Amino acid sequence: MTAQDKLKRLREELKQIFLERGDLIDGALSALLSSQHVLIIGPPGTAKSMLADDICRRILGANYFQWLLTRFTTPEEIFGAVSLKALEEDDYRRVTLRKLPEGHIAFLDEIFKANSSILNAILTLINERLFHNGKEVVTVPLLTLFGASNELPEDDELTALYDRFLLRFVVNYITEDFRFLKMLESSLPAERTTLSLEELREMQRLVRDVPIPSHIYRTIADIRRMLGKKNIVASDRRYRQCLPLLQAHAYLAGGGEVTERDLSFLEHVLWRDPGELPEVRATIHELLLGYEEEIKELLYQSREMRDYALRPWETSEQRAQALIEVHTKLRHILAKVEQIMEKAKKLGRPLDQVGAIKEEIEEIQQQMLARF
Repeated sequence: MTAQDKLKRLREELKQIFLERGDLIDGALSALLSSQHVLIIGPPGTAKSMLADDICRRILGANYFQWLLTRFTTPEEIFGAVSLKALEEDDYRRVTLRKLPEGHIAFLDEIFKANSSILNAILTLINERLFHNGKEVVTVPLLTLFGASNELPEDDELTALYDRFLLRFVVNYITEDFRFLKMLESSLPAERTTLSLEELREMQRLVRDVPIPSHIYRTIADIRRMLGKKNIVASDRRYRQCLPLLQAHAYLAGGGEVTERDLSFLEHVLWRDPGELPEVRATIHELLLGYEEEIKELLYQSREMRDYALRPWETSEQRAQALIEVHTKLRHILAKVEQIMEKAKKLGRPLDQVGAIKEEIEEIQQQMLARF
């Protein structure tokens, strides 16, 4: 079994365990594949730490660090105690064994409640993958940091840390009764699919080679422009960082290149306040699929007009007038379909589905012509 096959199986197992967390699971795995960080916002008891812990335990050889932060948390708890032996040599160095600087995956609960000294060190660690330890600057092995909070940060000093989480998810308790019952009745599987740390690193290398077609860049620019008109603004750095994430998401889905389907995942990247999420989602959906929905609506109109023309008429003259009317309207509809498809083609949108819809409308037109 290849590493990608293992990843696919691992993904499905997680979705069976963590119900109504499909996007979060895909986000967590995509973050691991692209070395990005994930922020989870939600109340206690929504399996935030359990998911991070489960994912880490499936990666053999990876170190996992987990801690609940408070305003009283000390640097020693996160980065390790100061080495007494090093102090004798006038070196203020920490013993980082089993602490955050040695973790491949980390989960920090209530991350925005830590004090400034810890937050500044965390910022450097997750942003540059560096830890200043005494006289040395050490490169840390951190792949992904999961941060969790019940609320968004309010202090300005937390803004920089908040911005370093490329992926942001809002989670809540299970909503559907049948999934809630499934959660109550389910038990943890006896066997779990695992990956080695080496397999994960090899997949990271493969992810970097996933092609990004030129029209994807143009579509991202379109998304940025449309969101900007709605005063939803993300930094240039965030848009640049989303590229390896999209490559990872495409790889996770088994695709050979980044497609517009992957762009839908940007709804978890481009908002700053949860209140913006519905607008971001709707904007991306409208841009990516709006033309398909517009053509589908034209198909529904064509079907209604066909049914209108084929209804029983009292006289042949009425029937002929109805056929002429419907034929004329179908001509206008097909012209509009051509315009929409031409615009979509220029934007690099896929046309397979709309092409099939166009063929059905043309068949309806031929049916009407045959009635004359």
